[in-house]
Amino acid sequence: MPAYKEKDSKTWYVSVRYEDWTGKKTRKVKRGFQSKREALEWERKFLLKENASLDMTFESFLELYKEDLKDRLKLSTWIMKTSVIDQKILPYFKNKRMCDIKPSDVIAWQKVIMAHRDENGNAYTPTYLKTIHNQLSAIFNHAVRYYELSSNPAAKAGNMGKEKTREMLFWTKDEYTTFAEEIMDKPISFYAFEMLYWCGLRMGELLALTPNDFDLEDGIVRITKSYQRIHGEDVITDPKTDKSIRNIKMPDFLVDEIQDYLKALYSVEGDTRIFPITKGYLHREMTRGCNATGVKRIRIHDLRHSHVSLLINMGFSAVAIADRVGHESIDITYRYAHLFPTTQKEIANKLNTERG
Repeated sequence: MPAYKEKDSKTWYVSVRYEDWTGKKTRKVKRGFQSKREALEWERKFLLKENASLDMTFESFLELYKEDLKDRLKLSTWIMKTSVIDQKILPYFKNKRMCDIKPSDVIAWQKVIMAHRDENGNAYTPTYLKTIHNQLSAIFNHAVRYYELSSNPAAKAGNMGKEKTREMLFWTKDEYTTFAEEIMDKPISFYAFEMLYWCGLRMGELLALTPNDFDLEDGIVRITKSYQRIHGEDVITDPKTDKSIRNIKMPDFLVDEIQDYLKALYSVEGDTRIFPITKGYLHREMTRGCNATGVKRIRIHDLRHSHVSLLINMGFSAVAIADRVGHESIDITYRYAHLFPTTQKEIANKLNTERG
């Protein structure tokens, strides 16, 4: 179809007639192109997208993929996903047609990624390699599922890297109390770590808490949201999963502590964050407490593991623990199986009895 030149601005525009997803005939006008060639190239790409033709380039399909997914994902997930794609995947595949990309192309790309070294000579970690490959595979899966690509070349090529195998660390109750006594000099730090350890909260859940989230009469804290700092702005999102939305019953001593803390905040509004700190602040405070006490340094997220470990040692079931921390019970059973030693022994004993 032709492109047209504006009389006043001397720029070019195109007017495209097409059928939208409902089958209705409609028209799209796009202005402001500096050349006729630029206008016609935009028109060609637009029609390829509307017809979902896999003759389009990887770069063009990626725009379609992003349009399809952006509103379905949490902002933080979306930023991580697009960062990996734009930096590690798009430069290699951008000009290749979707229908022409073969497993051998993916393997060649994998070799480039695995050979990468930073200024210190370090390669990408196995976990990060797997993350990169999974993003590429997700794009092709989308094309297979919704746009009739015949197969996923990334899946045929096979993955690179491997799943995270980092050891799960946690504190015993004695280790935590030793640490907590050291950081009592800063109330905001002390009460934040108290909530993390005794309730098993995720860090984002903690940092999103407001006075309105507490029912101190019944000793309950309601988890309904998560906090993140994205591009220099405070962002409140839904929790990680639907299961994460939950009410947590606090022990009496923690109810008293939080009551004292909220009173100390004076006229704080009901929807104001009561821990207006950053993840970096909590990391520094953990380092400070560990250095002063000699307690082993763990990640902030390991306090959640510590809470689960404590509950297991107290004899609670995987189902009860899962409800408290916002997990599926199967995840608790699988991830913390090594902490249920007596359960395995009881199973074996009952099987012996059953056999007679």
